[in-house]
Amino acid sequence: MSIPRSIYDKEGGLVHFPRMLDKIRLHQKGELPEDYESLMGGGFDSRVCNFLRVDYAEVVKRVEEGLSDAEVLAWCYDNGRRLSDEDILIFNSFMIKRGWRDDEEPEVAERLKVRMAESGLSERKDIVTFFDYLEADEGRL
Repeated sequence: MSIPRSIYDKEGGLVHFPRMLDKIRLHQKGELPEDYESLMGGGFDSRVCNFLRVDYAEVVKRVEEGLSDAEVLAWCYDNGRRLSDEDILIFNSFMIKRGWRDDEEPEVAERLKVRMAESGLSERKDIVTFFDYLEADEGRL
């Protein structure tokens, strides 16, 4: 089993996009750990697809066709919406900070606490966002 690449990796400046595609590819090869499968297409994957205005199932089809990360993103731009540099900056800033000061969605911060406890990371003071959590849980932080 293989863990997907870092959530901070970017394609076309967009965080999480390469990780989403990596999870799809690992799943296709039967190499994605089982606990990742239930979240495929949801969570951050859903946020990325909604922001690009494309359907996750269609993205999966593009990956199954063997397209590279850059080619899948180009397909998203052609079939959803093209992002400006400003769009990407705002989206990345939103994504990277999930779980920290989520005044509009306090359940997100609570979910982060639960996930940290399940992973034995509750005492880590350097983990304040879901991005931090994923990096720590997967051994990169």
